[in-house]
This record gives sequence, structure tokens and C-alpha cells, in this order.
Amino acid sequence: MPEPETAIIKVALVTGASRGIGREAAWALAGRGFRLYLAAEGTAGELAEVAAECRRRGAPEAAEGIFDLGEAGAAEAMVAAALARFGRVDVLLNNAGIRCRKAFGTFTRADFATVVSVNLAAAFFASQAVLPAMRAQGGGRIIHVASQMGSVAAEENALYGLTKAALIHLTRNMAFELAKEGIQVNSVSPGPIATQFNLDTWGRMPGKLETMVGRVPAGRMGEASEVAEAIVFLATAAGSYIQGHDLVVDGGYIIH
Repeated sequence: MPEPETAIIKVALVTGASRGIGREAAWALAGRGFRLYLAAEGTAGELAEVAAECRRRGAPEAAEGIFDLGEAGAAEAMVAAALARFGRVDVLLNNAGIRCRKAFGTFTRADFATVVSVNLAAAFFASQAVLPAMRAQGGGRIIHVASQMGSVAAEENALYGLTKAALIHLTRNMAFELAKEGIQVNSVSPGPIATQFNLDTWGRMPGKLETMVGRVPAGRMGEASEVAEAIVFLATAAGSYIQGHDLVVDGGYIIH
């Protein structure tokens, strides 16, 4: 039987929270009564604005911290800061990510190290760091934001796609190992989403937006708020029996 919503003590740690999907997810969780710890690499003012909006939308508390998750030890420091503020973390949303679009033969070792450190290592070590607290409190939810590019091929996406495919596989392995401890692990794979970053990136590539939308059976790009609602589903009682699943939110992009 799903646990009643009121039985969940709600503290969520959201990475990449200053914009795009992370920001929308933070706002959606705020609307469900979560206390939020917001982490991002952006400016303090930018993150403070997101926190203020979280409070306006219903979060009892919203704190923020600036962390460069590409740096060794930053993920662990972020989790420690969230625990110091709230004493627990019920939901860890590993959303922070970067892209490096290049032809396969032109990637450097520096490119590889940078993208892997943010997209994969940060999620891996943040998840490790939060485990003792989740075990002590009897469980929790860990949600990785992957991508449909972890399941399909695309030009100049070898490195980004590699990290997202690894996140999907990490989700399954973590879920299998941690289920017996009451820790649910799932991922969300967004498709073509109309974030400002995506619109700016694809807008610089002639015909790219039209091509992307043309591949989506739904006939449109998705909104970050739609991905956020999928995250809320996995973070709350509605998703209490979901374990090791990659929830694709792409309007049907990968089915053909």
C-alpha cells in the first residue's frame, strides 16, 4: 500500500537547481511541501531567486549553496551542507550536467574528465555521501536525471550520451543493491525539452529545432515543468513501488 503523503518527512536536495529542469523540479517539489536544499554552480543571486520562489510556492524552508560539482569532494561537501541545515535528506535529485558537443575524433582527455566528473562522478559520489543518512532514517529516494541520449545515437553526442547511459545503468545497479534498505533509485530521461539552454544551443544550428520536433511523435518540444512532474511522481508516495526504472519523458522520441 502506498505510504500516505503526510507520513513523509520531506527534505529534497536538488543539484543544478538554478535553471532549466532543476529549477522547475525545485519549484514543483516546493508546491508539494518539501523543504529544499538547492545546489548549483551559478551565482548566489540566481540561486537565491529560485529559493525565494520555492518559498512562495509552499516550501517551508529553502536553503542554497554554490558548489562546482566537477571538483573532487564537492558532491560530498554539498551533501554535508544539506544535512547540517536540515538533519536529513529524503530525496536526492542528481540533475547537474554539462554538454560538450564535438565530433568523436576530436574529444580530448580534458573534455572526457570534465564531462564525466560533472555528469557521472558527481551523481555517484553524492549518492554515496547521502547513504548513511538515508540508512539511519530508514530509507529515501535517489533520482538521477539522465537523457534520451543515453539510449539513442546522435551527432556530436558520444561523450554526453556515454555519461547518460552510464547513469541509467548506475540507476539499475544502485536500485538492486539498495532496495532492501528502503532506498528507491530511479532515473528520468528527458527528450527534447524547451529549456533556454537547449533553445539557445539548437537555435545556433540551422534547421536543428525543426528536425528535433519533426522526430517527436507528439509534434512538439516538451516543457521543463513536464519533466519536473515526472520527478515529483518518483519522489512522492505515488511512486512508492517504482524501483530501478528509467522514466522517459520525450513525447515518443525514442520509440521510432
